[in-house]
Amino acid sequence: MSTLRIIAGEWKSRRLTPVTGRGVRPTADRVREAWMSIVGDRIRGASVADLFAGSGALGLEALSRGAARVTFVERSRRASLVLERNIRALGAGPRTTLIRADVMAHLRTLEPLSYDLAFADPPYDRGYTSQLVASYRKNPFAGELWVEHRAGEQVPAQAAAEQRRYGDTALTRVKKPGDDRR
Repeated sequence: MSTLRIIAGEWKSRRLTPVTGRGVRPTADRVREAWMSIVGDRIRGASVADLFAGSGALGLEALSRGAARVTFVERSRRASLVLERNIRALGAGPRTTLIRADVMAHLRTLEPLSYDLAFADPPYDRGYTSQLVASYRKNPFAGELWVEHRAGEQVPAQAAAEQRRYGDTALTRVKKPGDDRR
C-alpha cells in the first residue's frame, strides 16, 4: 500500500495512518487531488461532510486547504480509531466532529443544506451510490454532493450534474432537486 499523505495546504506532505484490511480501498492521491481541484475555492471557509470517512483523508485534505469545519461520518469502530489518531496528529480536533454511525441513517437526520460540500467515498458495489443519490435528491443535505464510485457504475443521467473519470474511478456531482442544468 502506498503512503497516505496530505497533498496541499496547511498540512502539505504530512503523513496519515491508513485504514488497513480486506475490502479497504482508500481514495488514490491523484483522485483526491483532482477532487480538490474540481471544487477549488469553494472549499475555503466551507462546512464539509466526509461520508464513509475511513482514515479521514478527504476531510483532512479539505481542512488543510481552508475548509472551516469537517464532520466525519464513519460506522466502523476500527476506522474511527484510525481517524481519531489522524485528527490528533494534525491538531485538527477543534475544527472537526466525528459521528460514529451509519451514513444513510445520519443523512435522514439532516436538515436541507446542513453542509456546504459533502464528499462520499462509499464501499464499491454495495448499492450505496444509488442510495446516496436518492437520499440527496429527496433532501439536498449539502450545497454540493460529490460521490466516488466505480466508473462502470451508472448514476442516472437526470441525477448526474457532472462526472469525471480517473481510470476505474469516477467522481460524480449529484444534481439538487429541481436543478436541470448540466
